[in-house]
Amino acid sequence: MSRRSKLDRPTIRALAPGEKVSAGGIIAERMANGDTRYSVNVMVDRQRVHRVIGLESEGVTLTQAREFIAMARTTAREGRLNLPKRRKTPLSFTKAADEYIEKLEAEGGKNIPQKRQQLRDYLKPYFGSKRLDAITEFTVGGYKKARQKAEAATGTINRELAVLNHLYSKAVEWKWITAKPFRVKLFAQGPGRITVLSDDECRRLLKAATEDQDHLTWLFVMFGLNTCMRHMEILTARFENVDVERRRLFIPNAKAGARHQPITRPLVEVIEKERQIIGASEGWIFPSRKHDGHRYSMKIQFRRIALRAGLDAKQITPHVMRHTGITRLVQSGVDLETVRRISGHKTLSMVLKYTHVSDAHVDAAIDKIAIDLPSVEAEPVAPLRRRQRDD
Repeated sequence: MSRRSKLDRPTIRALAPGEKVSAGGIIAERMANGDTRYSVNVMVDRQRVHRVIGLESEGVTLTQAREFIAMARTTAREGRLNLPKRRKTPLSFTKAADEYIEKLEAEGGKNIPQKRQQLRDYLKPYFGSKRLDAITEFTVGGYKKARQKAEAATGTINRELAVLNHLYSKAVEWKWITAKPFRVKLFAQGPGRITVLSDDECRRLLKAATEDQDHLTWLFVMFGLNTCMRHMEILTARFENVDVERRRLFIPNAKAGARHQPITRPLVEVIEKERQIIGASEGWIFPSRKHDGHRYSMKIQFRRIALRAGLDAKQITPHVMRHTGITRLVQSGVDLETVRRISGHKTLSMVLKYTHVSDAHVDAAIDKIAIDLPSVEAEPVAPLRRRQRDD
């Protein structure tokens, strides 16, 4: 039995076993053994707080229940003091993520398409409506475990965590919060395995792409195999940024900064044909089918053609085309600085890992300094060594 009444000691003492009385968010309940249990059920800063405070036999009193509510409201008020001007409620993670992208665009931030995708596909669905200042290191640990369970690569998770960390750094800078509520811990990464396609696998992949139901899959694969470009760099390519005469593609928002990407003659030819077919002198080469912009992923199409080509779709991802192109350059004897300019890596050290994929080019290089021992007609080589030791 429950009733609302004046909540005071005489009323509580008059409760029979099984009865409870509530007022002002405090509930006092007489237990079957005669003890009294105090709990609170109250809205604080648009969030419901429902907590058992404890038993009277444990020393819990009505006053302590009231103090708990007062403390919860004080903490909420302190949180509001740290909010931007004119903001009445704390930011949810989803709202903060949206405002983060908007402000980055206004400031001319880097890698915005990638950040937007990682927030949209992974971070926002997980953290959702949680308060920005209430996400803890434990919460972030849960996110990491969830992504591992989804079989996301360690490097992929680290990039998502880097976006999360940058969002919180900006939130402090923009005074959305006073300090980061947690420290982002990235996974340790080794050199990693580099998967490279053989010539036959490249041909099979491209053939499967030409037979795909998506009319741009084949062009995406042509870009990947002929440029060493990253997935998102390909999808943000524009017709007006292609210099046909110089065979260069200008990438304004590349990962390591704007660059002029060299492209092969076959790719220039297919880009020109595509331009003529659609009758466009400018615009996205990979326009979205759903909105006025470019596509954000070709992973589904790529997985489909990898399976059709008889390849392991778990290992053969769009990034493998980049690995393949860079490895081919290194193994062909192209100097590393030129490889770096083609691949768009920021430093030479990032190119060096591709020199360990195969030692065939190393074997060919060392053979260039090979010098045979001159033949000795008078006697075999062994006596020659013996005579040198005697001397």
